[in-house]
Amino acid sequence: MLDKKVGSTLLLSLFVSGFWQTAKAEIELSGYYKNLFVNSRTLSLFGSQQSYNLDLNRLRLELKGSLAKETTFNVQYDNEVLLGNYLETNQFLTQQNRASDTFLDLNKTYADNKSVYARHGFYRAYLDARVMDADVRIGRQRIAWGTALFWSPVDIINPFTPTQIEREERVGVGAVVVDWDYNDLSRLSLVGAAHDKSVRNTTALRWRTNIARYDLGMTVGRFRNDTMAGFDFAGQLGPVGVRGEWTRTSSPVDGQYQRIVLGADYSFPNTLLFMVELYYNGQGKSNSLDYDFDRLLSGKIQSLARRYVGALVGYDISSLWKLENYYIKNLDDGSQFLYLRLIVSATDNTELSAGTQLYKGNSGSEYGALEDNVTLQVQWYF
Repeated sequence: MLDKKVGSTLLLSLFVSGFWQTAKAEIELSGYYKNLFVNSRTLSLFGSQQSYNLDLNRLRLELKGSLAKETTFNVQYDNEVLLGNYLETNQFLTQQNRASDTFLDLNKTYADNKSVYARHGFYRAYLDARVMDADVRIGRQRIAWGTALFWSPVDIINPFTPTQIEREERVGVGAVVVDWDYNDLSRLSLVGAAHDKSVRNTTALRWRTNIARYDLGMTVGRFRNDTMAGFDFAGQLGPVGVRGEWTRTSSPVDGQYQRIVLGADYSFPNTLLFMVELYYNGQGKSNSLDYDFDRLLSGKIQSLARRYVGALVGYDISSLWKLENYYIKNLDDGSQFLYLRLIVSATDNTELSAGTQLYKGNSGSEYGALEDNVTLQVQWYF
């Protein structure tokens, strides 16, 4: 007769073995390792300037699979190690001490000194289930609304800064999203998102449909402390892609204002891509003396002025080499931003890139206050 302890161990081993055999068919593991090197200077807004190097190392693991017939999960775990003399600057210390806007802090710092800064946490973590005729997603997620490239008045739950180096990185938010596709071309979405304080929580309703091959959307809700209503569209006008967004917001800080984006894009047969956007930001200031750089650098706002133009020129030099040029001009203060980036597919799962961000403008202007940088990046997918 088997000993109870041995029998229990054997039973547990059989259970784990059986679960693992099932899990192998249901769970998918992927991710990437990225090394991003940045050379620049600290901003004068943080005191005396100094040149710095920053070396970011990120391992992202993505685990996704099925828990039941109509229930899936997605967990993306990040482990980041930062090196370089940037860790000794006032700019880094100030940025790290800023309060997070998220309800649950899913990140933890496990090393913090002048030679290394290391943190880990969850970039995404959510469940996706089919409940009756609706899809319900719960957890830390990216809620992607709007269609614009540089500025998106509608996409304000996870706002995006048009000058950020890692353009593909979008901060998530803890939320419950209910999507009801009541026909093949139409969707009604209800969102409840939690932020750092309950009075700043987001509740929003969004409707999308397609009429005459144009995607149309309407959004209304309370986003943090602001109440907003908006409309957006995207479609084709002959060979030219067109899109636009309009919102009207009532804010206890900025009063009532409108934001408008109009954009167009065209792809040539030789892979040359051209995109342009015009942006009116009623939340911004027409006089640079009224700029609030602290709100900009803390991520509370994404632009300082009222009128902008942005453009993207992309070209596939070959199947392995790609060139991207992002350009923004602040039409109020005349300052400019240019991001040149060369991307190389070294192997099927390895990407190399080199880039530079160039800022030009008078003292006190939006982009004149920022510093040029050079970036080198290696990203390996698995």
